[in-house]
Amino acid sequence: MMIKEIEPDKLIEGVSKELGKINDMKPPEWAEYVKTGVCKERVPTQENWWYIRSASILRKLSLGKPIGVSRLKRVYGSNKRRGHKPNHKYPASGSVIREIFQQLEKAGLVKMEKGKGRRITAKGNTFLKDIAKKIEKN
Repeated sequence: MMIKEIEPDKLIEGVSKELGKINDMKPPEWAEYVKTGVCKERVPTQENWWYIRSASILRKLSLGKPIGVSRLKRVYGSNKRRGHKPNHKYPASGSVIREIFQQLEKAGLVKMEKGKGRRITAKGNTFLKDIAKKIEKN
């Protein structure tokens, strides 16, 4: 059973529910007031957006090489509407990504590799595979 075989939206939804049960994965106080990047006009409207972003980052880490904050800022960035001027691509908030990385490290799902970024741990891999198996059964 490979994580790549499961549809990403179903996997992220399942993982976000499980991350909500972990004590170390709580959104900070400022999470309900913060935008996810300068390109966004408003704060996220979903109640559990913190867990969805955390699950998405965890899935991205499971797919391959170590990833750092700057790479993920580009991945989660988007176009900013600038009125009559052409749209321009802007990166996402590094603070949100960094805080999620720190929480995932505290939970033992991710570890830091010096000079390369973060990598998923064996515990994190089994965590994702268990959820993928539950999703596949349904």
